[in-house]
Amino acid sequence: MRKLRTLHEFLMERFAADSKEAIGYLDVALEEYQEDSNTHFFLLGIQQVIEARGGVSEVAKKIGIDPQRLSDVLSSEKVPRLDMLNTILQALGCRLSIEPLKDAGSSADKDYAVAPRESTDPHLEVAAESSDLR
Repeated sequence: MRKLRTLHEFLMERFAADSKEAIGYLDVALEEYQEDSNTHFFLLGIQQVIEARGGVSEVAKKIGIDPQRLSDVLSSEKVPRLDMLNTILQALGCRLSIEPLKDAGSSADKDYAVAPRESTDPHLEVAAESSDLR
């Protein structure tokens, strides 16, 4: 007879075994944040992937910060600073990217004060290093 697992156990197993699955989960968490500004859900997604990737202590060691500081960042009601978020995501093997909204005819497209940079890639990806954000 097969042993039943909790959803948490299932996710931890999947994220530990497949980094693309974990990154896809983070992408959904970010999309949800953009839709409803639910910081808690977004940070929970990051926490779950961190747990599957060795835990807070292991990831904190990778990025060179105190594990308690990383825990504080993840348990805050505020979205982490961009440089901290970038550092955490890099430790998890991914980065933030910017791409056009699905509704290309929106008025937001007409409000650019700065012309977007040219790219041969249909997705304009931006990766900021911590030193660039000062």
